[in-house]
Amino acid sequence: TTIKTHHNVGGLPERMKMGLLEPLRLLFKDEVRKLGRELGLAEESVMRHPFPGPGLGIRIIGEVSRQSADTLRAADAIYIEEIKRTGHYHKIGQAFAVLLPTVKSVGVMGDHRTYENVCVLRAVTTTDFMTADWYDMPHEVLGRISNRIIN
Repeated sequence: TTIKTHHNVGGLPERMKMGLLEPLRLLFKDEVRKLGRELGLAEESVMRHPFPGPGLGIRIIGEVSRQSADTLRAADAIYIEEIKRTGHYHKIGQAFAVLLPTVKSVGVMGDHRTYENVCVLRAVTTTDFMTADWYDMPHEVLGRISNRIIN
C-alpha cells in the first residue's frame, strides 16, 4: 500500500486543457504545517484538522440525506467547539463525528423508550499523519459533548 502525501492532489481532467501547479504535492501534512509556520501563517490555520476531500458525506455510514448531513454537521460543530473550548483541539491530530443513521440506540426520555441515531466521536494523536493513536479524552469533556449533542 502506498501512503498518500496529501489529499486533493493528482491533476485535473484532461478535457480542461490547462496545467496544474501543486507546490505542496510531495509534502506530508507535518511538513506542510512546518512550512505554514515558517511563512508566518496564523496558528489556527496551520493546526486546522484535515477534512476529507469527498466532504461530509464520507462520514455518514449509509444513505446520505439532507437530514443526516444536517444532523452530522450539528454534532461535529458541537464536538469541535467543545474540544477547542477545553484546550484539547491542538493536542489532537484529527477529531470528527461520524453518523450511523442505519443504527438506532435505545434510550429513555420521560417515561418512554426512544430509538435515536448513533454518533461516533473519533479523536487521534499523530506526529506524521501516517500512524495514529487514540486520544485519551477526559470523561468530563466527553460527558459535556455527549449531553450537548443529544439535547
